[in-house]
Order: sequence, then structure tokens, then C-alpha cells
Amino acid sequence: MNGATGGGVGRRLRRFQERFEPAVTRIVLLTVFVTGLTAQFVQPVGDALEGKAFLGGALLSLVAYVLYDAVTSLSSSMRPPTRALVGSSELGGFVGDALQARRVEIGFLGYTGETLYTELYHRLRDLLDDPGPTRHVSVRILVPDFEQPMTVPARVGPGDRPVDDPAFRNRVLQRCRDYDGTLSDIAEQLTSAGRVVVQCEYRYYPGIPRDKVCIFNRTQVLHGLYDVSARMRLESSGPEYFDPKGYKTELNVWSREETPVAEVTVATWLKHFDDLWGLATVPQWRRSTAL
Repeated sequence: MNGATGGGVGRRLRRFQERFEPAVTRIVLLTVFVTGLTAQFVQPVGDALEGKAFLGGALLSLVAYVLYDAVTSLSSSMRPPTRALVGSSELGGFVGDALQARRVEIGFLGYTGETLYTELYHRLRDLLDDPGPTRHVSVRILVPDFEQPMTVPARVGPGDRPVDDPAFRNRVLQRCRDYDGTLSDIAEQLTSAGRVVVQCEYRYYPGIPRDKVCIFNRTQVLHGLYDVSARMRLESSGPEYFDPKGYKTELNVWSREETPVAEVTVATWLKHFDDLWGLATVPQWRRSTAL
């Protein structure tokens, strides 16, 4: 049995347990109560069970039933609700949780990866001092192909139409190159230390930055849509540019363990990301390094 199949069986068993365990427990406790009470007053039943302290046992089972119900209700009320929507500024908690695993897989699909990079940088450096349980980290970041003409990012032209601007594209490309270089340097340091193997890589996907997707350990997906109409100026009197603001993007949270719908959603995004990664282009700066 492979890992994916085993994980699916485990999740189904957990859902089965969560669904039926409370009912089964209540039925058992009530059965003990009714049987004990019946044995106390119906002689043939008492003789068959060969016991005498039935009333006390029945009362104890009833108390256990009431307590179980109260504790279950209290546990449910104290359980923190799943947050369906988070801001991009809250990625740090998800990154930190993901890095508690022995094998860490983080994927990103979006614009430049800046919000994820900001959270990854310090946490990866912390692994140099104390890797904890982590033994392998894989970070894959997909960004648009900034080496090709684009409509977003682009300069705002006449009639508010996008006009490709190579200089602005190169500015964004250089930012991605810097992030990739910094993360790769940390990865080399960690791998050289011998306690944890780390791989970080940027690749290009075709198209504009529409979806912002963060994937953590193949069990949790955060997804939102960029505001592709967002604009900015490099100078107060300079031209405007279409430039999505990733840090303002709100993200829907999907976790495999929550519901069957969430499990399907996560599986769909995992396949989409893996397929895009397989088709993605290696950036020019990595091609130059390879040569």
C-alpha cells in the first residue's frame, strides 16, 4: 500500500470514528444501565448474571453517561473553529507549523512569492541552530514568465489598457531572482551542515498572476485571487503600472482532514500544481548558472 492510499484509509477511519464513536459510547453506557437496573428487579435476569450489586453499577453507568455527554459537549465548545479565510500577512503561522514535520513540502503559485519568502527566510535560518524533527525541506515556487511580454504586470496605457513594459518586467524578475538566490544559499548552508537536506527553486508558469496558492505538506491549501486591476507608481509623477499586491490578498483555507469536499479540493490543487511544475520553465538565471 502506498502513502497516498494509506493516508486516505487513515482519514476515512478517523472520520468514521468521529462520526460513530459518541453514539456507540452512549449506547454501551445506556445498555449497562438498563441491564443493571433490570437485573436488580427481575430475578431471572439477576440469576442469569450471577451478581447482586446491580443497582450500584447501573447508577454508576448512568453517571458515566451524563459525564461523557457533558465532557463531549465541553470539548466541542472549546475546540477552536477552523478559519476559512486568512490574510496573506498570516502565512507565518502556517509556515511554522509546516516546518514541524520531519519531511516538509511547501509549494507556491502566484506573483513573486514575496509574502512566502518573507516568512520562510527567518524560519529556514533558524534550522541552522536547531532543525528539530525536520530532516528534509522542499520549497517549490511558481511565478509568471517575466522574460515574455505580459499584460500583468504592465504599464497602464491609453484607455487604461495594459502595455508591456520590459523595464518593469525586469524589475520584478530581478526581485524573484534575489529571493531565489537567498533561499538557495540558505538551502546550501543547511544541506552542507549535514543535519537536514533543503531544496528551494523558482520556476516560470505561463500566464498572468491570477491565483495565489500556498501548499503546506500536501495536506493544506490556501487559495485566493489577486486584484489584477491594482496599480502603483514608481515615482509620484511617473506612469502607473498594473501590479498585484500579494500582501493584500485574502486566502481560503482548505485542509484534508476537515470534510470530503475539502479533501477533494486539496487533491485537485495538488495535481494542478504538480502538473504546472512539470511543464514550467527554468528561469534564465538558473539556466546561466547551470551552464
